[in-house]
Amino acid sequence: MNYDDLLHKLGKQGFFDLASVVQVSEEPRQSIQTQLYRWCKKGKLISLRRGMYAIPEPYRSPAINPAELANHLYAPSYLSLHWALGYYGLIPEMVVSYTSISSRVTRSFENIDGRFSYRHIKNGGFFGARSVEIATQKVRIAEPEKAMLDLWYMEQGPWSRFRLTEMRYQNIDRLDVNRMQDYADRFSSKRLLSIFDNWKRWCYAEEQGSIEL
Repeated sequence: MNYDDLLHKLGKQGFFDLASVVQVSEEPRQSIQTQLYRWCKKGKLISLRRGMYAIPEPYRSPAINPAELANHLYAPSYLSLHWALGYYGLIPEMVVSYTSISSRVTRSFENIDGRFSYRHIKNGGFFGARSVEIATQKVRIAEPEKAMLDLWYMEQGPWSRFRLTEMRYQNIDRLDVNRMQDYADRFSSKRLLSIFDNWKRWCYAEEQGSIEL
């Protein structure tokens, strides 16, 4: 396969993996790997992680959507934690790093499109994601209630009222408390249920204007 063939067959994809190149080229996997390595060294390809590549501008069309890339860079996974909370407006800032939950071991990657981190969760906690459209692409992201629970479950230490206040939560009226309760029960974690109860008390105290740190 020459470079023009690659552009013709895969240039309209924002990114692609080694298996896709092998499939369209019908050449031996080892020779394809060698060629891809050479193109990366010459700047004709961009390595996003081992075995995943992007064509550099101006030859690439369309532009890479980092949120979509996050789903494919390390699969199966879905965006959650701080990034999802920022996306839903549940915290005031939009987080730059793309934080995800995966059923695989914890990993992190950094490339031209940003920083991507993946936190391992037990199989019983790998649920509660939905497909949304971000920049015309379908992206798997935790439901807002699940993103909150994922964060409490993953982050170590007690979630005191002071810590909850430090998160500067906002728009919490958008959350479905019954769904959160159902999802918290599915984790089978006494610690998470305790945090959830503490959060409900925190919400009530905030409504009453009587937060005690």
